[in-house]
Amino acid sequence: MLFLNEKLTLNKTKTMADSNFIDYVKINCRSGKGGAGSHSFFRDKLNSSGGPDGGDGGRGGNIILRGNAQMWTLLHLKFRKHIIADPGKPGGKSRSTGKSGLDIILDVPLGTIAKNAETNEYIFEITEDGEEKVLLAGGRGGLGNWHFKSAKKQNPKYAQPGESGQEAWKILELKVLADVGLVGFPNAGKSTLLASITAAKPEIASYPFTTLVPNLGIVPYRDWQSFVMADIPGIIAGAHLGKGLGHRFLKHIERNAALLFLIPVNSPSIKRELNVLLKECEKFNKDLLLKDRIIAISQCDAISEENLKKIKKKVASLKPIYISAVSGLGLEELKDKLWEMINR
Repeated sequence: MLFLNEKLTLNKTKTMADSNFIDYVKINCRSGKGGAGSHSFFRDKLNSSGGPDGGDGGRGGNIILRGNAQMWTLLHLKFRKHIIADPGKPGGKSRSTGKSGLDIILDVPLGTIAKNAETNEYIFEITEDGEEKVLLAGGRGGLGNWHFKSAKKQNPKYAQPGESGQEAWKILELKVLADVGLVGFPNAGKSTLLASITAAKPEIASYPFTTLVPNLGIVPYRDWQSFVMADIPGIIAGAHLGKGLGHRFLKHIERNAALLFLIPVNSPSIKRELNVLLKECEKFNKDLLLKDRIIAISQCDAISEENLKKIKKKVASLKPIYISAVSGLGLEELKDKLWEMINR
């Protein structure tokens, strides 16, 4: 017989295992070797000792990342650990250049960052649909012998070999691109809010860390307009140090245009909880505090009107919006504020 905590652990583990959302992969990349230059000499029926006419070798294949707005996960690369591009073909006679090696193009979601696996150095980020950037360049093709002809060397019998391809481990890391990111402690009601104002169907339960991966939803707005909201897994104290998978969760709000801090009305101290969230964001990346943000007090249907008035007096300086994802209280006002903020 399993105790409650053991059941919850199994449920959370199963959710993580069953999820198709993969935001981190480490892959070994090997670009193609350049083709060798040719050391050919011109020959025909009338000329048995013509000059050099060896062509250049073809370029080795590149490994390229391409943005794809229809993708939302790196799942397709999770089990593809080795990416190998083709080598270039050698040059031919009559100064003909060898064929370049076939490039390997990897489609990735928008918001994918490439890093050097050994140094963790940032390389580039893919942010637009169809955008292509070379992750690892193929080797250059060698020069044919006709390049080395001179007054002193009329018939050079050598050509350049192709340049070796590169091999390196690379990290691909996905940061969710959304207009609004939901930030709050576990059980703040983020998933319930997302489900109530979008068509998203996140897992909702009464235990902490129900959400283990970001959920995206499209919020319909007036005049057939809309914006994207991301439900980020709950943040806890020490998240910037990696507690509660904090690094994996906090990175997703770096790409959001605006932040919605959600705090439940029954919190022991709304101001203290907000300060913890702000400090965790600041310690992870101080630029997060430069983003526009809105504070919303959630689950306001769970307390009496009299108690709600007392809370409003205590936190009036925060100028929050009071909402209930169940009753619909304040949701239209919240959407208006968010729309105004992301279009400011």
